[in-house]
Amino acid sequence: MKKAALSLLLVAAFSLGFTTNTLFFKQPDTLFTMKRVTGIGGIFFKSKDPEKITEWYHKHLGLETNPYGATFEWFQEADPSTKAQTQWTPFAETSNYFGSSGQDYMINYRVEDLEELVNQLKKEGVEVVDEMETYDYGKFIHILDGEGNKVQLWEPID
Repeated sequence: MKKAALSLLLVAAFSLGFTTNTLFFKQPDTLFTMKRVTGIGGIFFKSKDPEKITEWYHKHLGLETNPYGATFEWFQEADPSTKAQTQWTPFAETSNYFGSSGQDYMINYRVEDLEELVNQLKKEGVEVVDEMETYDYGKFIHILDGEGNKVQLWEPID
């Protein structure tokens, strides 16, 4: 009798744990089927004097600067013959580009299939800040992370 009751109790506890895990902690179905972030596309930060700080990084740390900051080129792991890049850019400290005035930086994430990713993020309740923009070097959109930080997503045309 005790063994049967103990067995029943263990089965009930396992079932309750499994059900709780499924209901409250289930990951999105596309988590493992859809590639999301593939790398860092850029790091942007506020500066009192963007030109001066760009010159400082060039002089003291050897960054090869351009009008947009500095571009770091690298090769994609999946296809070593395909070159990619990460952008480094200081912005004026008064810039509203990052969203709230209290946000001093913004990270740009490289992604694949931005349109499908945005559809999935909307289904997951992620706030999309603006409309997708397309340029000759890729598609962009901004979202807010779980703490309200503005994040840029970029599907590059490499």
